[in-house]
Amino acid sequence: MKSFVITIMDLPESVACADRCIASAAKFGIETEKFAAITPKNDPIKMMEKLKLPITEFSSDIGSRPENVIAAFLSHFGLWSKCANQKETFIIFEHDAVVIDNLPLYTPFQGCMSLGAPSYGKWQQPSMLGCNPLTSKPYFPGAHAYMLKPHAARVLCDVAQAYAMATDVFLQSNLFPFLEEYFPWPVVARDTFTTIQNKTGCEAKHNYKKNPTKYRFFNV
Repeated sequence: MKSFVITIMDLPESVACADRCIASAAKFGIETEKFAAITPKNDPIKMMEKLKLPITEFSSDIGSRPENVIAAFLSHFGLWSKCANQKETFIIFEHDAVVIDNLPLYTPFQGCMSLGAPSYGKWQQPSMLGCNPLTSKPYFPGAHAYMLKPHAARVLCDVAQAYAMATDVFLQSNLFPFLEEYFPWPVVARDTFTTIQNKTGCEAKHNYKKNPTKYRFFNV
């Protein structure tokens, strides 16, 4: 099983957060490596065209910067493709993820299991310990931590050809009935900045609400 943390390599704050994620995972025996994030500098719209992925769903969210959302999606998509091609289960983190408990490395799951506590908006608590059907939201409650099997990764890549959208919303049970989540959540998001949302989009973020005056917004 391989573990990756998506990292904006030329943003020191992202690298520092990724290092924190790697250190937190190491405390629980997980060796994690950085995966270079796609950013607007990589011309993500052109990349989507080459991959024949639709971009229409990325323009409807007034709380986010569309090009940055596309770039974030492509970062995950790159790991999905890698997972499918290497035929090995992956753990995927975003840079603001912090591991706070043992990961369920030996827990059976169907194909894609969220590990992260909800990081924004309202949510429902799963009804039992261990692997649950996706319960907290009808889509991933943040894409900051999840486990992915190769066959499921291939399905994600295939469905993206028709329904690409913001990563956490794309990972929804309507599209992928095999989505699950592990409870109690062994990973939390400790975000203090964003490269994706604007202030309107951050109003639902739990960590933004705690200290909005110190939350930072970066253009990358």
